[in-house]
Amino acid sequence: MSGTLDNRIRVYRAEHRMSQGDLADAIGVSRKTISTIEVGRFVPSTIIALKIARHFGVAVEEIFNLTEE
Repeated sequence: MSGTLDNRIRVYRAEHRMSQGDLADAIGVSRKTISTIEVGRFVPSTIIALKIARHFGVAVEEIFNLTEE
């Protein structure tokens, strides 16, 4: 089974009026890490995905979605 990891980080950031830097600071990563995850160039570790979801108060599946290719 192969697929692509899509995410809604940008949507959640916009809803909370946060910059990439704000989110990065909140979860302890670099702004570049958030940027590369958002555009799909980097698949986050489980820990980073959980931190992002926890920050927004939602389940990981609300932000990340595995799609079929």
